[in-house]
Amino acid sequence: MSRTDDDAWDITESVGVTALGIAAARAAETDSDNPLIVDPFARLFLDAVGDRAWTAFFSGTVSKEVADVDPELSVRMRSGVDYISSRTKLFDDFFLNATEAGVRQAVILAAGLDTRAWRLPWPDETRVYELDQPKVLDFKRSTLAGSGAEPAAVLINVPIDLRQDWPKALEQAGYDASAPTAWSAEGLLPFLPARAQDLLFDRIEVLSASGSWVAVETFGDLLNPDGLQRQRAQMERYRAAATDIPKVEDLWYLEERADVADWLRRHGWDVTVTTARELMARNHRSAPDHLEDAVPQSQFITARR
Repeated sequence: MSRTDDDAWDITESVGVTALGIAAARAAETDSDNPLIVDPFARLFLDAVGDRAWTAFFSGTVSKEVADVDPELSVRMRSGVDYISSRTKLFDDFFLNATEAGVRQAVILAAGLDTRAWRLPWPDETRVYELDQPKVLDFKRSTLAGSGAEPAAVLINVPIDLRQDWPKALEQAGYDASAPTAWSAEGLLPFLPARAQDLLFDRIEVLSASGSWVAVETFGDLLNPDGLQRQRAQMERYRAAATDIPKVEDLWYLEERADVADWLRRHGWDVTVTTARELMARNHRSAPDHLEDAVPQSQFITARR
């Protein structure tokens, strides 16, 4: 699953596979005894592609051969679900708070299998623009339509690679740059080269009227060589026991890149930064202290202009 400057993918290929993994974590949380978030659509995507690997990992039903590789696997996977559910709730609340403040235009960058356009209580006439690879958006649309689900907002799909001229495509789809917007970049940045990340925020800046909001997930541990080496070694041990485990760690661009919070502050945004552990603690979720690398060293940045 190596990357190139002009690569594209379906939901079962390359970066698309990671969207299935996140959906599996949301499905596991939804099915838990005390769910932090409820996504009634996540399981539909997994069933549509006959997913096995992600569902097994996040539901704790891996084979004995895989479980024997890591005695802490079930705890590690539960920490992963806690992280994804906490992250999901943060972005859910972000959009709800933005609409409560009067924002009626949302842009979900690299939407993947995000289902907020269907499951959040959007105010009437709110327009939600979803940007992602054409095949990914087609898969989501057809899967949800087949279940009878209807968007809860005015949903506009913008099928485009974020390394291309997506502002032009967004405006052609009806985006109003003079109106405040709520932007999200969830789970996106590691899959963009550093130069593409810089361009992404330059474009958001140009397209954001006064009163706009933005929420971003950043990943500080992707430049930690010791942590990356441990993670790769662990995943290879899992793959030795189960060959259907995706090799997603080869999809990231491990490059030095601008600090998003600093960039936003320099451009006049009012910024709040929350670490992953702070976010999980806020939601009464945590990972055991002895379990190395159980929680990403990520930060969640929310800002208003």
